[in-house]
Amino acid sequence: MIPPPVPRPPLSKTRIRVAWALALAVDAIQIPADAAGPVGWFLGAGLDLITMAVMWAMLGFHWAFLPSFLVEGIPFLNLAPFWTLAVALATRGRGEVELPLPPTGGSKPNIKILNPED
Repeated sequence: MIPPPVPRPPLSKTRIRVAWALALAVDAIQIPADAAGPVGWFLGAGLDLITMAVMWAMLGFHWAFLPSFLVEGIPFLNLAPFWTLAVALATRGRGEVELPLPPTGGSKPNIKILNPED
């Protein structure tokens, strides 16, 4: 019998925004670097290793990071924004939940309604 999946904790808005910014920046760097030839490919490979480690530390492990990491190592295939797609999949539905409302109980506050017609 397969155990039920463990729910993932919500991510803060700051972590999600930083992950999106990093993914967009890495994809923006890698597209022109890939056109630079072998030097750009090695630059892209190093950048992928760093990006994978940072994303894993910030967002936790997600299956979408593995194909992005592997596909980015193939020359000319990383012209698509794979890191951005991976972050979109990893952060989908993991934002912060709304803050709970304070409990209402006890006495009601004294509110005097003023009627301007009186």
